[in-house]
Amino acid sequence: MAGPRDPAERCSCRNTNCVERPLRRLFEGLARAVAACPWPFVLLPLLLSGGLGAGFLFLPRREANDIEEQFTPTWGPAKAERDFVRRRFPTNDSQRFSAQRLPTEGAYAALIAVATGGTSVLEPAAWAEVRRLNATVHDAEYERLCARTAHGCDSPNPLLSRLGDAGRPDLENISFPLNDGVFLGTALGGVETEGGRLLGARALKLVYYLREDGPEAQDSRRWLERFLRDISSKVADLRLSSIQVTYFTSLSRQEEFEGNTSSVIPLFSVTYFLTITFAVVSCLRLNCIRNNIWLACCGVLSSGLAVLSGFGLMLFCGVPFVVTVANAPFLILGVGVDDMFIMIASWEQSLRKKEKSNVKSLLAETYAEAALSVTITTLTDVLAFFIGTWTAFPSVRSFCLYTGTAFVFCYVYTMTFFGAVLVLNHKREQGNRHWLTCMRVDVGKDEAENSCLYNACCIGSCSRQPSQPEGEHPMSIFFKKYYGPFVTNKWVKLLMVLLYGAYLGGSIYGCTQIREGIDLRNLASDDSYVIPYYDDDEKYFSTYGPRVMVVITESVEYWNESVRLGIESCAQSLENISYVDKNYSESWLRVYTELAQRVSININSKTDFLSGLNTLFEIVPSFEWDINRTQDEIEASRFFVQTVNVTSAVDEKNLVNQLREAAKQCSIPLQVYHAAFIYYDQYLVIVQNTVQNVVVAAGAMLVVSLLLIPNPLCCLWVTFAIASVIVGVAGFMTFWSVNLDSISMINLVICIGFSVDFSAHISYAFVTSGESSANKRAIEALSLLGYPVLQGAVSTILGVVVLAAANTYIFRTFFKIMFLVILFGALHGLAFIPVFLTFFGNFGSSPHNTMSKKLEHRFRNDKDCP
Repeated sequence: MAGPRDPAERCSCRNTNCVERPLRRLFEGLARAVAACPWPFVLLPLLLSGGLGAGFLFLPRREANDIEEQFTPTWGPAKAERDFVRRRFPTNDSQRFSAQRLPTEGAYAALIAVATGGTSVLEPAAWAEVRRLNATVHDAEYERLCARTAHGCDSPNPLLSRLGDAGRPDLENISFPLNDGVFLGTALGGVETEGGRLLGARALKLVYYLREDGPEAQDSRRWLERFLRDISSKVADLRLSSIQVTYFTSLSRQEEFEGNTSSVIPLFSVTYFLTITFAVVSCLRLNCIRNNIWLACCGVLSSGLAVLSGFGLMLFCGVPFVVTVANAPFLILGVGVDDMFIMIASWEQSLRKKEKSNVKSLLAETYAEAALSVTITTLTDVLAFFIGTWTAFPSVRSFCLYTGTAFVFCYVYTMTFFGAVLVLNHKREQGNRHWLTCMRVDVGKDEAENSCLYNACCIGSCSRQPSQPEGEHPMSIFFKKYYGPFVTNKWVKLLMVLLYGAYLGGSIYGCTQIREGIDLRNLASDDSYVIPYYDDDEKYFSTYGPRVMVVITESVEYWNESVRLGIESCAQSLENISYVDKNYSESWLRVYTELAQRVSININSKTDFLSGLNTLFEIVPSFEWDINRTQDEIEASRFFVQTVNVTSAVDEKNLVNQLREAAKQCSIPLQVYHAAFIYYDQYLVIVQNTVQNVVVAAGAMLVVSLLLIPNPLCCLWVTFAIASVIVGVAGFMTFWSVNLDSISMINLVICIGFSVDFSAHISYAFVTSGESSANKRAIEALSLLGYPVLQGAVSTILGVVVLAAANTYIFRTFFKIMFLVILFGALHGLAFIPVFLTFFGNFGSSPHNTMSKKLEHRFRNDKDCP
């Protein structure tokens, strides 16, 4: 029977061997298989990528860029409310159209005319140009397709129907914002009044609604497409001098959003050029035999194959391809290059230790050293992405599925394709063949006759002696002799603590200023025609917000006075909200109650109440559309309240929350609805979803860390780094004008994986160091891993930096947050964590740990080609 184990051995098994040893054996076995027969591991990934890449044939059918579908919560309350309104209050836009009663935005074209020179759009010259503009749009085809009321086409602006063709508008008898029961608040902007009488307006809005019910729907869409195509030239032909015109349609937001993907495609080539250049420069050597340029190129190719395979597989599986997924290749490329550097670094380390060994032993040693590190970083990143699929936003779900799957292929191809390339490149070196031509370079008895230039190019040395494997990398020396001692100086450590305090304070303040929700204007490119329209709309028409529909959802006894008083009480509670102006509410029940008093209708009798409604409909026909009734019951009804001063995302969030809360507290079954609430619903879940995903992902990262880097102190610092980086990114993105929306939410999930990448290996190298003092352990950790962390940060930023030049908010936001993630992650790994470890690192680590060198190399993150 074997005797008792040594305590150090027992600790080693408990802390590392139980998980690490089986993984090492698995990777060593894979390495020997790759080394024994490398060509299948080169060809199979190429063939697999080609086969899966055929999935891109399905790309046109998988594109799913519907803004409502992708960027609003899947189960948002407003969608259920809209379905209810559609069922209970069907529209008829060929006979009884009413814009405020639409369950959707409708099909429309809109123009905003702004008077030039600070004058009024109702001045004679400007008004004449407005009428000319209206005549240009109101053509025969529009007359055929327009949404109609009982009096013909719905007027694009109430003043046009009131003032007609008057050369000089008569404003004497026009009040604002309510004129003869017609609400003008959304028709005129920048208004000047006196005692409620209209004096002038800086802007006027023309909205041309078209039929979207029935067979004319497709014709209406074609009319809108033609409108967008021709309106600029038509306005130019009018030679307007008194007004400036901006335009928009119900198709604009969607079409502009769909055009974003094509705008970023040219940036792919720039990204691959930058990444290949960086990889080649990092691996460039002045030796035609030992040059690793082909390794660098194949490493980048491996990332490209991963994108092709991962995306192709998702397309085959029918996963929707959203425009946000176009960000993923930039990220995958940067991470794939990091893995390449890990493999090359461990390969070179194996060569230095076992120069005479066969290729199987060399690759087995390489995989034993590098594969666990690559596994840790890949597993944390992939977990973060797949946890990110637990979201209410389909756009986030699609991005995480595509990116997580591509990361898996990136890992598999690094372990197979790139490992086989390492073997083939080694065989080329062993055969003394030139890196470019693969021709044999003879270094023999005639070498003395060769020139110094020949020897420098073909041998790597003028001394006519073949170059030997290099020693420690200069950057590792820099971190060991200069940066490490500098950062562990007591005054520098004090400075780092103060700097971290400033960082944390700024981050926390920024978190309190976070703005929620995606601004719909940001879905278009910066040079889109919709941006000036949004600017004019916000500047001149933001005083009055959505006209909200309040629906009584169940059948109640309206002829019961107590029920009517309950409905009135509910209406008043809604009108008491600060965002509602009670003067502009519209309620059929209030009008009916007043009418009953004037004409002596007994509305306390069910029979008289129901029969008297016909009298109400004769006076106000539109009220008939607000009541869903059968012969002897009113199944549902609705009234309207006017919102005001809804000018920001905070106002939108507060408005919908307060309205719904007031409706919930009401004794009558109520729901509030407006088409814009579909987008406002994002405020209800964005913070909850983000916190949920971040917390779950952080927990998963800790589990992975405990299993694969099983040291309690190390896991404590990993936890600290994750929390600190997330707080920093969330806070500082506010200062960079980035909202917390479904796009930035993706990146906050990515934070988790990259926080682990930058922090785990530095802290683990520290706690497993065999040096005698905390400062020396910090210096050793930095000398081993400082340059790999720096290089990993640079390569990842290079992968996304071109997105900074994109003219679209979605891609710029991706760059901004990824830049913050990498910057703060590297700052923690290279500055904050090493300093804090010198203060608290003596707990839980032994200064006499004999495993340090081997374990630190085993868990290195990235390394340059020496």
